[in-house]
Amino acid sequence: MDSTPSPLRRQGFRAFFATQLLTAFNDNLFKNAVVIWISATQASLFGVSPAAMISLCSAVFIAPFFLFSASAGQLSDRREKTSVVRAVKIAEIAIMALAGAGFVLHSLATLMGALFLMGTHSAFFGPVKYSILPQLVATEQLVEGTALVEMGTFLAILLGTLGGGILVLMPQGELYVALTVAGVALIGFALSTRVPRLAEGDPSVRVDLNPVTPTFEILRIVKKTRAVFLSVLGISWFWFFGAVLLSVLPVFAREALHAHEHVVTLFLAVFCVGIALGSVGTERISGKNLELGLVPFGSIGLTLFTLDLYFVDTVSGAGELMGLEAFLETAQSTRILIDLFGLSVFGGFFSVPLYTLIQERSAPKERSRVVAGNNILNALFMAIGAGMLAWLFSLGLRVQTMFLILALLSAAAAAYIYTLLPEFLIRFLAFLLGRVMYRLKVSGHENIPETGGAVLVCNHVAFNDFLIIAGSVRRPVRFVMDHNMFKLPVVSSICRAGKVIPIAPAHENASLMESAFVKIAEELRAGELVCIYPEGKITKNGEMNAFKAGIERILRETPVPVVPMALDGLWGSFFSRKGGPAMSKLPRRFRAKLTLTIDKPLPATTSAKELEDKVRAMLPASTPAPVAAE
Repeated sequence: MDSTPSPLRRQGFRAFFATQLLTAFNDNLFKNAVVIWISATQASLFGVSPAAMISLCSAVFIAPFFLFSASAGQLSDRREKTSVVRAVKIAEIAIMALAGAGFVLHSLATLMGALFLMGTHSAFFGPVKYSILPQLVATEQLVEGTALVEMGTFLAILLGTLGGGILVLMPQGELYVALTVAGVALIGFALSTRVPRLAEGDPSVRVDLNPVTPTFEILRIVKKTRAVFLSVLGISWFWFFGAVLLSVLPVFAREALHAHEHVVTLFLAVFCVGIALGSVGTERISGKNLELGLVPFGSIGLTLFTLDLYFVDTVSGAGELMGLEAFLETAQSTRILIDLFGLSVFGGFFSVPLYTLIQERSAPKERSRVVAGNNILNALFMAIGAGMLAWLFSLGLRVQTMFLILALLSAAAAAYIYTLLPEFLIRFLAFLLGRVMYRLKVSGHENIPETGGAVLVCNHVAFNDFLIIAGSVRRPVRFVMDHNMFKLPVVSSICRAGKVIPIAPAHENASLMESAFVKIAEELRAGELVCIYPEGKITKNGEMNAFKAGIERILRETPVPVVPMALDGLWGSFFSRKGGPAMSKLPRRFRAKLTLTIDKPLPATTSAKELEDKVRAMLPASTPAPVAAE
């Protein structure tokens, strides 16, 4: 049983979780209170109409993300992160005092200034929000920690948005908003003092207040690791999708459903709760392992549920707008709410693994700048989304056509990302196998080195065992497999997408064998994980074959740790050779139990026989004795 406590049992994480939750709550309470106040009082500045002022609020809040995110990332990488959190929270107290004064004095200029400063505050808090997590939780808790932060963020968005609208419309509402935002800021700072001090940052990082130069520098850092860059693009797409969707919903409610704004509030509530539950569900499904297979799964759900909204029947626009109760009595209400809930749950499946990946695979000394780059691109994509939406509405398109466009864009964006980074699709197939087709239990996750090159060795049972392993290891794995695998339908496509290294016996293709050893050495020197099957072939009778000497040559030429693994339960499956050639018979077992046992790394001097004995000892006692080596 895992003895590592949940992140919520760690005082430091609890304090940070509450701090970031109150930050998101205050952000959204203040923003929505300003918007509602402008609408209710018809306030304006410099002759700008109230409607234009409301639109301007979003631009004022987002602008600091372009101007200051890069500097914020540099600051967070340079300084100890807890000190950055506390400094930001002190700034929040001052900003919210200014905001309170704006409400009490009915000064729109003061409120817009406070809104800009709050955007600046969020730009500086964003990089530290995620880059601090790997220092607050253990590696195997990072998925859970990220899921909790995402859940808290969206629930805080919901509660803050609702709270801002309710408070500001009450008698003396401006005073209540002023007292609330100031009080929440004070509580947030008090909680931040309970976040423990962490490792010092990198003093060599220079903080540049010029927004242009550091922005391009940070974007270069983001692009340095391909998987990280594509994950950032995926997250930015998700924010584009969410921003457009939430902008369309009020128009959809009024024009297509002829519904009151309370129905829009219900839509927002369903969306935020769905994201929160999807985030928690991601952790429940993934466990300790970063389950990248959920990303394609999430994109499929996003696309299908959004597409279904396009086909919802509209309501006649005659008469009074429907209230909440009347809407819930309509035939299409259940379908709409299911679609919104479904796409938001799948949105959680899509976003949480991507946020976790950029934390895991970013260099610790650059992590805050990577998150800052993510925030810059998020803001850019949201701005593009707003511009696209305004252009499409200007064309006079029916509001539900926006859902069709969003669904098609979602499918296209997913296809583009997965084509560039096949690891997501490989992990998706591994997810379907390990969690749907089989019941997989993995033990020894912690024995895989977190960084650096290493060789994984495992018994070779079936044609799909590499997918089982790929989905069970947090880090990407390069597999070395018989060149004949590339001749099999479907399997060959998967092998190419997963950049499998083909190998052949010397008597079949000596040059291919030598090129495989060269490629293995290159991958190991680059710090990658390489998995080989030292038996050299898939078992024909369920018996584990003797390990060949090729593993000794690999370890001799590139001395790295070697990790023994044992896979049990696949013999007799559709992909094994039991009962005839693999994949030539109907599947007979569904949800069969599989176990993958990962043992502690052994030194590079370990012999093939010692590795064979180790793997055999890890398998059940009933495993047959080895056959003679061919």
